[in-house]
Amino acid sequence: MLGAGEFLDERHVLVIGGGIAGITASLELALCGVKVTMLEETPSIGGRMIQLDKTFPTLDCSSCTLTPKMVEVALNPNIELLTLSSPVEIKKIKKGFNVTIKKKPRYVNPSLCTACGLCSDACVMKDRIKDEFNLYLSKRSAIYIPFPQAVPQKFLIDDKACLFLSRGRCKKSCIEACGSNAIDFNEKEEIIQRDFDAIIIATGFDLYEAAEKAEFGYGRLNGVITSIEFERLCSVTGPTGGEIVLNGKTPKRFYFIQCVGSRDRQTGARFCSRVCCMYTAKHANIIKDRIKDAQIFISYIDVRAYGKGYEEFYKNTQELGVFYIRGIPGEISKSEDGLLVRVEDILTNEIIEVATDVVILATGVRPHRGTEKLLDMMSVDSDSYGFITVSAIKSSQTNIDGIFVCGMASGPKDIADTVASAGEAAASCLEYITM
Repeated sequence: MLGAGEFLDERHVLVIGGGIAGITASLELALCGVKVTMLEETPSIGGRMIQLDKTFPTLDCSSCTLTPKMVEVALNPNIELLTLSSPVEIKKIKKGFNVTIKKKPRYVNPSLCTACGLCSDACVMKDRIKDEFNLYLSKRSAIYIPFPQAVPQKFLIDDKACLFLSRGRCKKSCIEACGSNAIDFNEKEEIIQRDFDAIIIATGFDLYEAAEKAEFGYGRLNGVITSIEFERLCSVTGPTGGEIVLNGKTPKRFYFIQCVGSRDRQTGARFCSRVCCMYTAKHANIIKDRIKDAQIFISYIDVRAYGKGYEEFYKNTQELGVFYIRGIPGEISKSEDGLLVRVEDILTNEIIEVATDVVILATGVRPHRGTEKLLDMMSVDSDSYGFITVSAIKSSQTNIDGIFVCGMASGPKDIADTVASAGEAAASCLEYITM
């Protein structure tokens, strides 16, 4: 335990990942006086949760819940936030770790940038680059802020889209527009080396690539979209300002397909993603609220409503007039007035054909890309699906002393369980560094 004259602010923890799990763990440790360095490989913290419109089962505003915590991270003196950063080498030293970090350039000096947006307006690539935050449903400039609530609230330059950085051909009108001289095309990649007493992995998850299920026509049939794309269509910060509009029209007929890439021998993922049933019910509630005469069908294997208030939420969704069909469609085809879904209802043994305007694929979760390489650096074990293996006694403890995990890095969880796991990881980490 800590001896006389020793303080927690002498301890230093590395948190890898800036989603809700990494944010929660970092704030918990910082509250206890521990110094935290948070690494986020993208330009802003927030993770997947900041892309969501609402959370289930309460239908609370997702960004309203998360944004204050993101700001708290930026303002907390005990937290060092490094975006566009990732570990490239991790070595065990005595009880702690020596970590080499690669920090990519923003090409915009954060201490000088006022986030006025004049540079983005002046960019010759304005509204010509597909916006990854909005799942390529909208466009942005080559110099941009990822989304309105981004932390840090600073611009950066996409080096692949910028004509000067990628081809050396641009008048650099952004420099002329920037009154604070924040833009620096000469900024270089930075290598940082630090010692840490412990590490928390909060790398989150990716979603199943819907195009791999060819029978559903994603990427081939107009009107077939994924659940995360639908989230951005629902969001007030999304490409349509929260109006559910697809191809310039408000659809009236919706068909949801659950378990896309989950509980599926063909894709090699026999596990349940745990969130798809409830986020599909959430989407149905949002549609019913915004499009009063909408017709909604949901195909399912079986509904798993395991959390507090989830069963009631599912039942209320049915009472709104949402039709649940037990069976996964075998075919989706183009019809004269939209799409035609052909499915066998297992409860009635009938083949049903449903005409619809849009098909929404409830894609399951996968370990975050790059996690495997990270685990190899640390010799941390993972299961057959790539999720981090944890102790049977402590759900945050990996096979390596001093390395902890939280959130979906160790397996599918909803937001409530993710936050709880982050608190447990912070507590376990605190216990380790004070021993």
